[in-house]
Amino acid sequence: MSASPRLILACLLPLTACNPPDAGKKTEPAKSTKPEPAKTEPAKPEPAKTEPAKPAPVDPSVPLAGERHFQGKLQQLTHGGENAEAYFSSDETRLVFQSTRDGAACDQIYTLHLHEGAVQRISSGKGRTTCAYFLPKDERILYASTHAAADDCLPPPDRSRGYVWKLYPEFDIYTAKADGSDTRPLVVGPGYDAEATVSPLGDRIVFTSTRDGDPELYIMNIDGKQQRRLTNSKGYDGGAFFSPDGKRLVYRANHPEGADELAKYEELVKENLVRPTRLELFVMDVDGKNQRQVTSNGKANFAPFFHPDGKRIIFSSNQADPKGRNFDLFLIADDGTGQEQVTFNDSFDGFPMFTRDGKTLVFASNRGAATPGDTNVFLATWVD
Repeated sequence: MSASPRLILACLLPLTACNPPDAGKKTEPAKSTKPEPAKTEPAKPEPAKTEPAKPAPVDPSVPLAGERHFQGKLQQLTHGGENAEAYFSSDETRLVFQSTRDGAACDQIYTLHLHEGAVQRISSGKGRTTCAYFLPKDERILYASTHAAADDCLPPPDRSRGYVWKLYPEFDIYTAKADGSDTRPLVVGPGYDAEATVSPLGDRIVFTSTRDGDPELYIMNIDGKQQRRLTNSKGYDGGAFFSPDGKRLVYRANHPEGADELAKYEELVKENLVRPTRLELFVMDVDGKNQRQVTSNGKANFAPFFHPDGKRIIFSSNQADPKGRNFDLFLIADDGTGQEQVTFNDSFDGFPMFTRDGKTLVFASNRGAATPGDTNVFLATWVD
């Protein structure tokens, strides 16, 4: 999960530049002929200047060249605005996602019924929200929110520090009924508590917290009890998801390398900031043992999710773009071998999740955006 899809999109949109105006054209001097008066051709009008031809709109429902895992057309579920982190309910008839819409200044939590198309806001409309997930039986939803601290979205991160994520210490984890009523605190206290996901077994929740001063992964029972820290390496650890059998976790991490990088990290984390320009993927057992690094490309790899076979991981990465602006989906074995690129969109694809049978993939994408920065939710029929 991400602190906010908007934070990612801010660095993804390509910069634009105006073409310089045409330089003045040189004209040949008029040629005279014998004693007759020179004949002059009437001045020819300058050709009208036209804007460069815009490429024809791309149908976002049509898989792009190379997207061999997508069978048939994609189904676009949202249309405009910023919509991301869409995750299936246990019965796979609904999605819960975060969206900036209805005049809101920052993300709120919504559900979408896949058969009926109905969209309903679950969060209160106050504060900033992120990272929602269905609890077992789909009767309740958990998500993180800052609404207890302020009605507004709180100040954005200080971009004078470069591209950074803000781990707002005002974030706590709440649950609410699937209709948005009966909001209850689940994890509250000092520090950032967010990025929570639920085990397919329905018994545990993993989440990220800065309660001990460093952003680490924690696990707890489904009722919020018996919270226990899993990671202990200096640096950011977060965005964890369970394996299909509930025995392992896959997550993203940024561990400083060298004294200079560590000093810069510690300076930022004191201000509740992290720099996500290098995130590698890791796997470990749910008790925190057998931690193993999966990727080692030095790029921003995030939003990992296990394939239903439990042996492969799908994730988003900017590794194929030298400028680091374009994110695509990739598939890799959990031992770091056999990587292949899944999507070939020239802007952003991320936040993938499979149905349990592996036949459907939900993900967020900028493809076919009517307005730059629009992120929409898509369903794809998956074939291996």
